[in-house]
Amino acid sequence: MNSASTSTRSLTALVISNVLGGIGVASGIAVGALLVASMGGVELAGFGQALSVLGAALLAVPLANLAAKHGRRRSLTTGYAVAALGALIVLLGAWLGWFWLLLFGLLAFGSAQATNLQTRYAASELASPERRATIMSIVIWATTIGSVLGPNLSSLGADVGRRFDIPDLAGPYLFSLGGFILAGIVIALVFAGRRGPLTASIPGAASPTISSPTAKQPAKAVGALAALGWASRHPVARFAVLLIVVGHAVMVGIMSMTPVQLGQHDHGLKAIGLVISLHILGMYALSPLVGWLADRFGAMRTALVGLIVLGLSAVVILIAPTAFVSVTIALILLGVGWSFTTISGSALLARVDSGEVRVPLQGATDALMNYGAATAALLGGPLLAWVGFGGLAIGAALLIIPAAAVGWYARRHRDAAFAASDQR
Repeated sequence: MNSASTSTRSLTALVISNVLGGIGVASGIAVGALLVASMGGVELAGFGQALSVLGAALLAVPLANLAAKHGRRRSLTTGYAVAALGALIVLLGAWLGWFWLLLFGLLAFGSAQATNLQTRYAASELASPERRATIMSIVIWATTIGSVLGPNLSSLGADVGRRFDIPDLAGPYLFSLGGFILAGIVIALVFAGRRGPLTASIPGAASPTISSPTAKQPAKAVGALAALGWASRHPVARFAVLLIVVGHAVMVGIMSMTPVQLGQHDHGLKAIGLVISLHILGMYALSPLVGWLADRFGAMRTALVGLIVLGLSAVVILIAPTAFVSVTIALILLGVGWSFTTISGSALLARVDSGEVRVPLQGATDALMNYGAATAALLGGPLLAWVGFGGLAIGAALLIIPAAAVGWYARRHRDAAFAASDQR
């Protein structure tokens, strides 16, 4: 089988697995807070989501290390297996009425998010440098399908679960379990017995990349902290890491408090659901366009667009924090801004030639991304109560300033090879 055919099959498998994984994640998230509240009390409703985000952060680095040593296929299948185990434990905890077991399952459930995030880097290894962002964005876009289908399976999941004496709110996790198992099977079967980008170990770059004259190439595999230390000395890599973390933190900080804000101003569940759905569409639906723009005009430029759009979202909220239309527009902009920053930052990380640091750095970045999101979600409530929704939005947007400053420095000090090939 020729290289083009292999790459096409690999990309197709990643898209399908991301759709299935997205269904699994969205099915659980749709009812997770309600399930936790029903077993542990309303005051703990947000705790389950925080645990899932923490699980994604904790597993990002081990999964990246597994990819570096044994290839993406083993890493992705392992990640989906852990997520499936988490969904199974959630079902068991709900069936037995053991709250602590439910929480442990939600922690393992976070592996699905870490695995879905890793698929974008796996996709980048299938593409030529000039199309890397576009290929990554296609895999990210596939999450849109899962995000739309997952929540709509809640009623069916409750009906199916009832046949096994599973509580209605836990029933949708049956679809999470099935989605993760099928995603892992797709990856395992498509690449079984074959060597390629997803099966080979990744000691260095899988395809031609941009090297840095100021950064020394590592001689052996390194850990997450060492990878972040390397990135701190590389202007472009430093900006890429900060861009991804800040973009995600700003998005989660504002988005997580939007249902509370709307609920406090007498907007019902249907209105809240509509806003969140449009926000998710903003995150994923335009990702192929964002990827094409990053390849066509340079990831540094699209990163700047992302930061500007995130800032505009905060300004719109500040102007009219209680108006339904303005909040809806702001949440759409927030999703689009996240898409620009995440795809641009991921493309920058994939293009920087960091040798054996590359994959550990990707895992460390995803871990920081989720730690930042968890922190933003935890701080969101107190900030909303203290300074209001407009103040919360501006507080989150202030994180953009250091990211923009680091980006300005990176743009001025990027190496000549990067400038020649990526910054048109």
